[in-house]
This record gives sequence, structure tokens and C-alpha cells, in this order.
Amino acid sequence: MFNNRRIKALVLVLVMMINCLAFAGCSKKDSDLNSDKARKLTLVLDWTPNTNHTGIYVAMEKGYFAEEGIEVSVVQPPEGGAEVLVASGKAEFGISFQDTMAPAIIGEEALDITAVAALVQHNTSGIISRKGEGMDRPRGMEGKSYSTWNGSIEIAMLDNVVTADGGDFSKVELIPSTVTDEVSALTTKSTDSIWIFYGWAGVKMELEGIETDYFAFKDINPVFDYYSPVVIANNDFLAEESECAKGFLRALKKGYEYAIDNPEEAAKILCDNASELDYDLVVASQKYLAKEYKAEVEQWGYIDPVRWNGFYNWLNDEGLVEEAIPENTGFSNEYLSE
Repeated sequence: MFNNRRIKALVLVLVMMINCLAFAGCSKKDSDLNSDKARKLTLVLDWTPNTNHTGIYVAMEKGYFAEEGIEVSVVQPPEGGAEVLVASGKAEFGISFQDTMAPAIIGEEALDITAVAALVQHNTSGIISRKGEGMDRPRGMEGKSYSTWNGSIEIAMLDNVVTADGGDFSKVELIPSTVTDEVSALTTKSTDSIWIFYGWAGVKMELEGIETDYFAFKDINPVFDYYSPVVIANNDFLAEESECAKGFLRALKKGYEYAIDNPEEAAKILCDNASELDYDLVVASQKYLAKEYKAEVEQWGYIDPVRWNGFYNWLNDEGLVEEAIPENTGFSNEYLSE
């Protein structure tokens, strides 16, 4: 017969075995990982594949997800964006932006999503225009056309920087945006100015030899140095499978750090997974973003609470959200690795 000590020892072993099985899909695996045992996760992009996403494809290609016992499916976003799919549990992760998240994380119909990592440390967006037409600073937009999506936050930000620079925002001609190619929009003079993310459209202008003027929002008003883009996750998934979430982000960290150290190789991996992309543009964009993924921070993915709260406090003060967003709402650094 077993004595109490042996019974306790057996129970302990059984408990450990059960725990190992329970987390088998999210623990580190040997290189011969059986995909049938992997925890299958879905990641929804915010747009078509581009250099904001390179680390994702590197992590897939290099087996970093597999090392964590994870198999990731990357899917294109629906018309309404990644947020609804992630909140509904149809995807565990997605790509979003702090500004577009704002209306989704408050109120009775708030979506169950949390930003868990910053893909780019600083807001790289701003206004681009043809060189020499006076729009190298915000007040130069007076009397000129701007292609707008007519978003309330977008318009308020433009009003803020133009007014702060001594301009009259009411004199900016707002035209509905039909821009699908920023280069042709400027060269054909269908618009005088456009909001772009410099790491893609700005780099494309440089490659094509088009001289432009540009100002970044964060350089005009530091409160606009918000996080864009971010990785979002489903809140129930985070609560129930926190170790799996940490494993996913560990793999993603490796992918983006590889892209930082090896931009040309990372660009090739992205193009191998998205053959429609222009290789020269991807390489140039990758070299630009290699300096932006982590910028000055040591911890990949880190979200600075001061900057996060600063932008949402500005939205609150300007009445741009139906209900005030409390500080430290909508993000967490808890799942990041050092």
C-alpha cells in the first residue's frame, strides 16, 4: 500500500503533468514541433501587408512562433477594421491605432480589446505637399486644399496645429479624399496636401525623386506623439491564456528585432509573403522603420503611460469622445518580455 508521502508525491506529479498538457500549445517547443499540437491563433491586420507588419512575417518565417508552440494565421481586416473581430473572439490579436481605438474602449458598448505592444514607438505621420508651395509648416495650409477623411480627431488635430502656428484653419479647403496613391495625387495636383505615414508614402516620394515639404504632427504638438500602430488583443484571451499571449509577444519581439538588425533580409521575407509589393520600396521603408520600431526604448513594444494618457486626455479636453477616457485605459505592458 502507498503511504501518505508517496500519495502526495504522485498527486504532485500528476498535477504537474496536467499543467504541462494544458499549456503545451504555448510553451517552447523543439524544432520538430507537431503543428497539430500547436495553439492556433489568428492575427488581423489593419491594412494590406506593409513594413509595419514585417516582424510578424519574420517571426513566422524564422520559426519564432513555432518555438513558442504557436501557429499564427494572418488575415486581412474586414471593412470595419480589426477591432470588432478581435473583440468578438474571432481573432486573438489584431493591428490597430491609438486614435482609432479611442471610441471603442469606453461606454456601454466598449469593445473587449487591449493594446499590448507598440509596433512603432513614435507617431510617424504628418502632412506632405509639393515642395516650395509654403506648406512646410501648418499655417501654410491656408488657402490650399487638403484631402480629408473627415474624421473628427483628424480635423481637430489639423485645426490645432494650424491655429497654433498662427494660421486660420477655416481657410483650409477640405476636399473629400479619394487618394489611393499619394505620389500621383500630388504630381497631378488633384490635392495640395495629404496626411501620410512617412515610413511608406514619404519614402516612396523620395524613391521617385519627387521633392516635397513635410511636417510631422509630433514635432508641432508633443501630445500628438501617440501610438500608431499597436498590437491589440482580446481581453478574455488575455485573462484565460496570459502565458500564450506572452509567448506570442516574445516571438513577435524576436521578429521585429531581427528586422531592426537585418532590414534588407527582413524586406525580402515580407516580399516573399506579399509578392504584390515593390521590393525597392520595401527595402527603403524597412531601413527607415528599423530606426523607428524601438527608437530610444530598450524594451520592444513598450507603451509609455504618460504619452498614452496625454493623447487621450487631449481627446477628453476637446470633447472628441462621447465619454471621458480614464487614465491608463486601453493598454497594458504586462505581457511584454524584457
